Amino acid sequence: MRIEANRDVCVSAGMCVLNAPEVFDQDDDGVVELLSAEVPAEQVEAVTRAVQVCPSGALRLSG
Repeated sequence: MRIEANRDVCVSAGMCVLNAPEVFDQDDDGVVELLSAEVPAEQVEAVTRAVQVCPSGALRLSG
């Protein structure tokens, strides 16, 4: 499973980092950064939750 982040849509709410800090970070402007595009098996639940609570819809799971 992979995670994709649309940095142009990100509103810097930080919900992704709060839910899955092992996968997401934020740059100096608060915009989402992926620490890994491949979601580790033990992080699937946390990343799925992050996608669901992202207020801008900037995150997407694939494959």
